[in-house]
Parts: sequence; structure tokens; C-alpha cells
Amino acid sequence: MISSQWLGGDRGDPARPGGNGMVQNGITTPKLSFGSDEEPGHGTPYAQYARLETLHSLQHPRSKVDAELSFIIATQVMELLFDLLRHEWTTAQHALREDDVTAALAALRRGTHVQDVLTSSWDLLATMTPQEFGAFRPVLGEASGFQSSAFLRLEFLLGNKSESLLKMYETAPAVHAELTAALNAPGLYDDVLALLARRGLAVAHEPGSARYRPTAQVEDAWRQVYTEPGHAELARLGEALLDTAERVTRWRQRHLSAVKRSMGAKPGTGGSSGLTWLKQSADQDVFPELWSVRNQL
Repeated sequence: MISSQWLGGDRGDPARPGGNGMVQNGITTPKLSFGSDEEPGHGTPYAQYARLETLHSLQHPRSKVDAELSFIIATQVMELLFDLLRHEWTTAQHALREDDVTAALAALRRGTHVQDVLTSSWDLLATMTPQEFGAFRPVLGEASGFQSSAFLRLEFLLGNKSESLLKMYETAPAVHAELTAALNAPGLYDDVLALLARRGLAVAHEPGSARYRPTAQVEDAWRQVYTEPGHAELARLGEALLDTAERVTRWRQRHLSAVKRSMGAKPGTGGSSGLTWLKQSADQDVFPELWSVRNQL
């Protein structure tokens, strides 16, 4: 976290208790005591703002295997980044609905940085040996990242919708309701195609609760975007979406590689076929017409 004090905030009276810091050789050092308005007994203002006491109390390994702590922290980091990525993608959606392509591009660009960190998060697990993972895998039971509701919301936003997956959340009514709403709401690509239609391109598309399927009509619309100078802004949007889509593939490939290295072709803890299922996912293009239109350009 970056504070104004770290950036060189106002110099206070070094002799006054609770001032804004000590001045030594012309450099203001951080203040070491704080005002009475801070909540007592809960550490510094930084700790209270970031809720560090709660954050650092959430890691509870179920085994004595050292590698399990890395697994838990990596998982929790990914979950937080899923939420941040969802925020950026929904921000882009809202901008698209307002015909504000500039704001949508900014949100997508921020999202690509989140995606890069997400993909790099696999580095925390990449060197875990099969023996290390196998030593604590039994304590996971049937727990699997496949069950992440935050990740499923991202899949729905990408158009990878499946109503059957909601069955996992029948015992969590609030989560089930939220995912049901996401299933029936427009995804990111739905809002992009709606924008193309408003810009005069022939795109007959209605958002639904089923997985997105590519059409020749949408591909032709993108061909016009990339070949007609009047659609330059939409062409920039198309490239930003491809930046997003490419990073989705990188994430999936990194996931596949990490699993292959740590457990080989064993079935997944969530009941999937493991590598086979992950490879099928990695081979699936997001925003498919943006890829297939390359054949015409």
C-alpha cells in the first residue's frame, strides 16, 4: 500500500508527540504514533485499513507438510485476483453500455495486468513435487479449484456458461442466486456485440444462459471492423479483447502445466479427469470470431 507519508508527506513538528514525522538531515521519517481516532487495539492505521489481522489469520494447513502453506496462500491470492478481475470486466461492460469505448479499453487494460499476475501466481506451485503434493492431498478431500464460485463468475462473463454447474452451490443459497443471475445476465462479449450492432454492423445476437457459439455473421462484422477505416475505434476494442482472450489461454495452459508437473494424469480431487479436462479447456478460444476472422484479413 502506498501512503502519503511514503511519498514524502507534510513535515510536522519533530518535537510534537504524534506529529507527522521526524526531520533528520532534511528527510522526513514516517510518524510512529497515531491519533486517537484510530480503533484502539488493532494495530496501525495500515493494518486496520487492509484488515491485516483478519488476512493473516486465514491460513490453516491441515497437515504438517510445508508445501501446503504455499498451496493455501497461492489459492487465496488467486481468489482475490478473481474478484479484482471481475470488477474490471464488469466496469468494461458498464462503459460499453454507455458507448464509452475509451473507458472500456482502460478497464480491459487494467484487467490484463491482473491476468498477468494471476498467471504468474502459478509460479508459487510450479516447483511442488508429486511427493510434496501427494503428502497433503488427502486432506483436501473433494475440495477443488473447479468449485470456486469466483472463478465460475469469470467463466460466465467470458461466455462459458453452463447451468448444470450451479448444482454445486445448492447448499449455499446466496451464492447459487448470485451465479444464477450471472448465468442469465449478458457476458462481456454480449455487450461488445451489442455495441457493434448499435454502430451499424449486422449482428443479430441475443444474450442467453447457454455457452456462446460463434457465427459467420459475427465473424463478418469483425471483418468489417478491421477493414473499414470508419471502425478504427472498434478495431482497438477488438485487439484489447484479444489481449484478454490470449491471457485466458495462458492461464489455462499454465494451470495444465502445473497440474501435470505436480500430479501427472491422476484424476482431479473434484472428480474431473484431470489433465484431459484441463487440456480441453486450454484448447478452447475465448471470443472465437476475433480469432477466426484472422483467416480473412
